[in-house]
Amino acid sequence: MRIDKFLSDMGLYSRRESAELVKKRRIKIDGVCAAKASEHFDPEKSELTVDGQAVAYKSYFYLMLNKPEGYVSATDDGNLPTVLELVDESYKRAGVFPCGRLDRNTTGLMLLTNDGKLSHRLLSPKHHVDKKYYFSCKFPLSCEDKAALEAGVEIEGGYRTLPCRVELLGENEGFITLTEGKYHQIKLMAKAVHNQIRSLKRVSFGPLELDEALKPGEYRSLSQEEEALLKAHGES
Repeated sequence: MRIDKFLSDMGLYSRRESAELVKKRRIKIDGVCAAKASEHFDPEKSELTVDGQAVAYKSYFYLMLNKPEGYVSATDDGNLPTVLELVDESYKRAGVFPCGRLDRNTTGLMLLTNDGKLSHRLLSPKHHVDKKYYFSCKFPLSCEDKAALEAGVEIEGGYRTLPCRVELLGENEGFITLTEGKYHQIKLMAKAVHNQIRSLKRVSFGPLELDEALKPGEYRSLSQEEEALLKAHGES
């Protein structure tokens, strides 16, 4: 792999920046200064350092995005902006995609990754991964409404939802935690108890909690601890 492509794919430097680093003799391969940015090396067998710091080769990337309103959870859409338009080109070249889906106007935590196997496990119905959302609704939710939602309600199409948890913060807002993710499920559940969702924000997905330091549209790589927890959750 070319040095400049490797550093770009790792999300560290553009190809132009890599060329400048090579000119300044700041990049070494196995302790020897690289001659040019187009030089090839095997990242699994050789060590590349920048200013003496080793750059680890990564096959998979895990990003936490605070999804804003108006973006669709897709890799491509002919009419609407997608969540991939919010991340650096290097991650798109690495093949990251949304793990699951949030409605266009639902905000909050979204995992982007190119780890297809882990994504499949996390989204598999048999794993029952918790997804927690903050919601606000048009009308007050009664105790009866809360009990009905937690027990499971019949939504459009004749599907009965699985039991869930509802924590009310007031008459018209609270948290709801699901272990499934049918299309527009929370909106349809609200409709089943004669209510209407006004806003919806995912605050956690499995072991991941939304980093409130991320402004809408911002993202970051998962920490090593978060990544390990996520992988362990996918295997449970």
